[in-house]
Amino acid sequence: MATYLEFEKPIAELDGKIAELKHVATGGDINIAEEVAKLQSKTEKLLKQTYAKLTPWQKTLVARHPERPHFRDYVAALVTDFVPLAGDRAFADDRAIQGGLGRFRGRPVVIMGHEKGNDTQSRVRHNFGMAKPEGYRKAIRLMELAERFELPVVTLVDTPGAYPGVEAEARGQAEAIARSIETCLKIKVPLVSAIIGEGGSGGAIALAAANHIVMLEHSVYSVISPEGCASILWRSAEQAKDAAEALKLTAEDLKQLGVIDEIVAEPLGGAHRARGETATRLGDAVEAALTKYDNQSGADVRAERRQKFLDMGRQGLNA
Repeated sequence: MATYLEFEKPIAELDGKIAELKHVATGGDINIAEEVAKLQSKTEKLLKQTYAKLTPWQKTLVARHPERPHFRDYVAALVTDFVPLAGDRAFADDRAIQGGLGRFRGRPVVIMGHEKGNDTQSRVRHNFGMAKPEGYRKAIRLMELAERFELPVVTLVDTPGAYPGVEAEARGQAEAIARSIETCLKIKVPLVSAIIGEGGSGGAIALAAANHIVMLEHSVYSVISPEGCASILWRSAEQAKDAAEALKLTAEDLKQLGVIDEIVAEPLGGAHRARGETATRLGDAVEAALTKYDNQSGADVRAERRQKFLDMGRQGLNA
């Protein structure tokens, strides 16, 4: 069964009526094709109206949708000859961050990203996409490997944030994130990042300090989750809607602020309603971004990336 968000209840009711009519039609000689077509047209119109005016909080809910495609879905759709690489060569393999070598539309790349899982068992196995220090150290290892073999890096970001557990802090969570950001900035190969769902806190930035950052239309990217922000400012997570508004976490806000470079439109009703089409659109955007760096030297690629973030910082200080 499809999962509907709270604000999608009217759409769910129409889809339910369509399903009932189709069930009736299969049980006899009644032709209800015209009625079904009317309801489907009404549903599409309602979807357009609803998704044209989503609030930041509603976009956050869409970004967290349990049926939204994740890292492994995009790899399956866009990458051939994928060879997963595991472990940080120091402590363990963190399943919240997956990565490896493959051919992205025929182009050899190192691709990695957060994996949340798609059911209870896999979500627990992947720790809901919240990486520990060994995950970020694995990301560092893969980026350094890419630089050694002069391969571009593609990262897919989808995490509520880095894992906040005691054991993660004991093993140097902050240091691992900082070194991952440092590695993003210093490698001499193109780095293209895509925010495909949630881009939460330093756990997202550790993989997204890139030459070019694309963001799916209904994904979010912020320094803290709305619930976390509300808990700090208002001492109550119930103010999450207000926090989402204040955080400027939508793709439109971040493009205007210059934090991201490009917005990738999602199919009507969100990425989860047309996974294949979403993967194609994202693939087109990433491919175009990578192509820009085909004839640039490693030193120029790194210099451009560093200058981008220096300019961003200066703009913020002058605001």
